[in-house]
Amino acid sequence: MELQKHLFDLLEDITYLNGAYMSPQLKCVTEIGIESIKRKSRPNKIVPHNFFDDKETLKQRFATLIDSPDYRNTAIIPSVSYGIANAANNTPINKGDEIILVDEQFPSNVYIWQEVAEKNNAIIKIVYPPKSFQNRGKIWNERILKAISENTAVIALPQVHWADGTLFDLQAIREKTKSVNAMLVVDGTQSVGALPFSVKEIEPDALVCGGYKWLLGPYSIGMAYYSDAFNNGTPIEHNWMNRYNSEDFSGLTNYEDRYKEKAARYSVGESSNFILTPMLLKAIEQLIKWQPKAIQEYGKEISKDAVQKLRELGCFIEDDNYRAHHLFGIYLPDHINSEELKAKLKKEQIFVSFRGNAMRVSCNVYNTKQDFEKLITCFG
Repeated sequence: MELQKHLFDLLEDITYLNGAYMSPQLKCVTEIGIESIKRKSRPNKIVPHNFFDDKETLKQRFATLIDSPDYRNTAIIPSVSYGIANAANNTPINKGDEIILVDEQFPSNVYIWQEVAEKNNAIIKIVYPPKSFQNRGKIWNERILKAISENTAVIALPQVHWADGTLFDLQAIREKTKSVNAMLVVDGTQSVGALPFSVKEIEPDALVCGGYKWLLGPYSIGMAYYSDAFNNGTPIEHNWMNRYNSEDFSGLTNYEDRYKEKAARYSVGESSNFILTPMLLKAIEQLIKWQPKAIQEYGKEISKDAVQKLRELGCFIEDDNYRAHHLFGIYLPDHINSEELKAKLKKEQIFVSFRGNAMRVSCNVYNTKQDFEKLITCFG
């Protein structure tokens, strides 16, 4: 993988290490968006099959990206909260069951589980990291595995923690959930697109991804995967396009009880969005060409020297085996004043995020080793 900054429209005088906040947009995606906006100026040229073609292709491309055997298990969603709600509302949960979450998880994968727990008299069980930084990621993963028991109905967690990039061993977690007949719901928003994810290997019950971060798409559209366990579920809305024979516009009042195959029932209404859908499609096609594994290796290569220097300065960055390389947290030692650091970053126009107790740095193929060198100067 080589530097791909020329494919983005980033200003030359800024250092953007904040892809976990919002990705910059590929120039080709912007062009598709502009063309798509103009398209509606002539609605006579939008014919019935246009409502279905791009959305089906988008589902196919997303299935390729996540190594899903059947694209019909994918759905188009407007947000992570929407996609998680479809999963949560169709997860069997009984009185006294436990719903496992990890500490300081992003709220879109928390609020709905709190509601479901209250509705079913179930218990929310939070797995916390150790207070000590020593072997933090390893111990946190061990605690998650230990928390899964015969009482567990579902565990809902990300592939990497959104605040500091801690990597969770989804394959080990999946094996443990299988042993107790529990479900696994994954928020892939901060990983899918920049970190390899294989449905075939992990076998999640659901995977939900916002589109405007590592999928490099626009805001208000995302993708989800739902395993066959959800094939007979009830979606949170009832859209006409998700029913059988919806392609026959002349017969839409022949109301249809049947849904289309598999996860189609979970797609948001107007999922054929003539602007956002082709934009996300274009972005995912680019990611397939690049390959997430190559993106991850690129991030590791350009950041490794800076990570070493930061550790030498007394900062804590998770052990390399337990963190992502496109997104990682920097925990500051006492001798570094966070407010002074923020002021230096602002002056140098270096864009990062502060989440929880960590300074979150997130890079992609538009970044360079020199970007990290510039970041290091702010710690002096």
